[in-house]
Amino acid sequence: MQKKLHIKKGDTVVVITGNYRGQKGRVLEVIRKNDRAIVEGVNLIKKHTKPNAQNPQGGIIEQEAPIHISNLMLVDPKSGERTRIGRKMDESKGKLIRYSKKSGEEIK
Repeated sequence: MQKKLHIKKGDTVVVITGNYRGQKGRVLEVIRKNDRAIVEGVNLIKKHTKPNAQNPQGGIIEQEAPIHISNLMLVDPKSGERTRIGRKMDESKGKLIRYSKKSGEEIK
C-alpha cells in the first residue's frame, strides 16, 4: 500500500526550511518511496554528462534534485500564502477532495 502524501504532481509549493527557504515552484514529480519531490527551480545541482544522442556536446547540466516532502508546504490558491491541507468527502461527486485549511477553498 502506498503512503498518502499531502503533495501531488502539479501542485504549487513553497520551501519552508533549508537553503531554498521561501522559494515557490511547481511539483514535477513525487517519489513516494523516499518521501521526496522534485520542484521546478528548487534544489538545483550541476551534473557532469558524457556526450550522447540528446546532448552531443556533453558538459555540465543544471537540474533539479529531489527535496524531502517535510520541507514543502502547499500554496493557498486564494491568498498565495502557505497552508496546511485537509481532506473531506464531496457528497455530490462521492470523492475525497483536498481543501486549504487557511481559506477553506478547494485545491485542484
